Amino acid sequence: MRHEERDDYQAWLWSTVLLIGLLGAALALFVAYPSLRNTYELPQARLVLDTAVMLAAAIVAVLAGLRFSVDGRRLDLLLCGGFSAAAASMLVFTIAPVLGGGELPRTAAWAGAGGRLFAWSLIAAAPFSRRRSSARGRALGEMLVGVAIVLVLSWAIAATAGASLPSLSSGRADDQPLLLMISLAVRALLALSAMVGFGLRFRARGNDLDRWLCLGATLALFAELHYLFTPMLSGGSISQGDFLRLLSYSVLLVGVWRAIRYAEFGRAVAEERARVAREIHDGLAQYLFAVSTHASMLENGADPERTLKQLKEAAAAAQQEARFAVLALSSAGGSAPFDSALRRYVDFLTADGRLEVDLEIQDGIRLAPDEQIEVFRIVQEGLANARKHAGARHAEVRIEERAGERFVTVVDDGSGFDEQQIAAGQGLKNMRARAASIGGGFRLVSSPGRGTALEVVLRA
Repeated sequence: MRHEERDDYQAWLWSTVLLIGLLGAALALFVAYPSLRNTYELPQARLVLDTAVMLAAAIVAVLAGLRFSVDGRRLDLLLCGGFSAAAASMLVFTIAPVLGGGELPRTAAWAGAGGRLFAWSLIAAAPFSRRRSSARGRALGEMLVGVAIVLVLSWAIAATAGASLPSLSSGRADDQPLLLMISLAVRALLALSAMVGFGLRFRARGNDLDRWLCLGATLALFAELHYLFTPMLSGGSISQGDFLRLLSYSVLLVGVWRAIRYAEFGRAVAEERARVAREIHDGLAQYLFAVSTHASMLENGADPERTLKQLKEAAAAAQQEARFAVLALSSAGGSAPFDSALRRYVDFLTADGRLEVDLEIQDGIRLAPDEQIEVFRIVQEGLANARKHAGARHAEVRIEERAGERFVTVVDDGSGFDEQQIAAGQGLKNMRARAASIGGGFRLVSSPGRGTALEVVLRA
């Protein structure tokens, strides 16, 4: 573990120990002084709290499912299944039966307890899962079907047991069903297992999501302990455990959302690295290879006058490519550096007189940093094709705004080509891909003997 990661883990560990100490002290007061175990008969507020918890669990399940569909981690699959079971059991067994008013039916109450127990079993198993799934869509579908089957079985078992199941609303603080106490104790142990598991994952990997999941599991643990020591006098009562449970789900929601955003940022960074690597390979590396080739020719006795001239040209081109690579990595906006780089490239391309290029960049037009590099490469590819393959003598490059849209056009007077035969060429594919990567539209028109015109319409 690196020094920074160790410090981060130590800070998190001590903050977690402090939180456990505070929650434990509060729980000890509730255990020592029964008068503090207050419940409030607020059926409407209880319905609002249950709905909020259900919505939070459903959103966490959706976000975890999205992460699984991208990364394929079994951890996300189990989290998706667990929170799906929690949300579904809350909706079907706790919220829906009391929407019309009245008490929660005994069968629905026990089915909901079974559903929540199953949900926490999946959540507790998540941090100990190490594998990935290749068939992600199938695995996610099977998990959701399995959740539905378990919830149906939970309802069937509760309905079959019927009157033999004790009432969950005893009305007496000292007369709580033993089966309910066992269920709450098991859920507390599962929350403890999840807390330890996610804590160990954070220590080993330093993943921000594991830290948030551990915090949520810690709050859920003490919520279950509060339920264990606070009597359930009626289905419409509210206790301190309900607020802790809502807080735990809120923390879990924030953690998974942050993980989704971090994954998007990491993916964007990876794409940017790949793009920069491609730019170096397509541009700078080619000129450096030319420099190396001409240097080897000098060593092998080539004509110094001619070879030195070519070597200087290749070195100048490599220097220009290096400058443009810096421009591509710069976050500064505006188009002045882009203008200079493109004009230098045109000057270099037309220095031998084989091709004449008219370059016009409209005053005030702005290109984003990612647009600058891709537009430069598209223009570079278009002019290179006009010079090498079409035998053009004259080309026009326009970067302008018309009717609120920005256009990049490259027109040459070369030999042209049959679009049906050449449309699959790698150069055209690259230009189309570059235009698409910046949200632009690409169009090319050409015919034999009539030159070529390409146009890129940039995003708004």
